Amino acid sequence: MSDVLAIFGPADSDPELLEAITVFRPDRVTVLIEDAEAGLVGEESEAGDAVRDRLADLMAAVEGRTGAAVVGVTGDRSQLAGWRFDRELAPRVPIAA
Repeated sequence: MSDVLAIFGPADSDPELLEAITVFRPDRVTVLIEDAEAGLVGEESEAGDAVRDRLADLMAAVEGRTGAAVVGVTGDRSQLAGWRFDRELAPRVPIAA
């Protein structure tokens, strides 16, 4: 059994992270959207709808590519205290020269 935490940030890095998840062929994946807009998920607004749609799209993409059981959350890593993962994947952070 392989459990992966996939931490998504800005949407432009989604394809790279989806590919990385696929490589590991996990059994379970927790999709975490961690960015400034993640707090909007509970709001009844266009921005809240966009975050919920993105989360649903990412969960479907992960499930479709891996066949894994997928859970989705938004917010920050601290809300997953006590959860255990075999691997954590996040987009690469550009380093200033």
